[in-house]
Amino acid sequence: MSESAAPLAVVTGASTGIGRALAQQFVDHGFDLVICADEPEIVQVGQELARSGRLVTAEQVDLSEPDSVTALVSTIEATGRPVAAAALNVGIGANGRFHETDLEGDLRVVDVNVRSTVHLAKLLVRDMAARGDGKLLFTASIAAMAPGPYYATYAASKAFVHSFAGAIRFELKGTGVTVTSLMPGPTDTAFFARNDMEDTMVAAMPKDDPADVARDGFEAMMAGRAKVAGGSVLNKVQAFGSRAVPDQVKAALQSLLTKPGSGSR
Repeated sequence: MSESAAPLAVVTGASTGIGRALAQQFVDHGFDLVICADEPEIVQVGQELARSGRLVTAEQVDLSEPDSVTALVSTIEATGRPVAAAALNVGIGANGRFHETDLEGDLRVVDVNVRSTVHLAKLLVRDMAARGDGKLLFTASIAAMAPGPYYATYAASKAFVHSFAGAIRFELKGTGVTVTSLMPGPTDTAFFARNDMEDTMVAAMPKDDPADVARDGFEAMMAGRAKVAGGSVLNKVQAFGSRAVPDQVKAALQSLLTKPGSGSR
């Protein structure tokens, strides 16, 4: 990558949806980028973003594989530049009753959403803390606030991400590194199609624009805020207004939205 005075950012899961919109936020605010996704479309996305005049490196990598996380970090290090900000956004789901879903699929959810997030964060944050500067944005979900029947591993993984972000934010006080958890609600992305949830009620509901969610997340990260419920006012109310509701009640309500076939009723 050529020399540049612009700050460098990293975005995972940047081929579509919230990740693509986050990448756009970064280039619109003068960042160069390293972006990745497990789809070949990421190369075209990189070319589109580079038309802004920013320097963009796009990598097709499957972050469910530890070696791919290491390879991504090698690509970042090859720029010879510090990472000013990183949006760890990649995430997948698995829909259905846990005792009926494929084990490999559920373990892949954990590998992508949890393990790769911890792995990449570990490698990035050490340098940030040593420099005394950096910003991390983790894409959690409103699903983190309640048990998630019919996508149990996804909801649990996002609860992990949200808790993890809050914990390391506390640990990093005074280092110059900030951590923000982004909690989107239902958003108009390919998530539902990719995860066999098109027949659910949540897939049929009105959804937020990923550009709005990404803008909220970017602004919260740049301001150093602990968390933000991106998108609509309704999502913000749902994210922070259910704390007094028992988990089993929240699980029952959530199941109405996520049960396979619920969208065809």
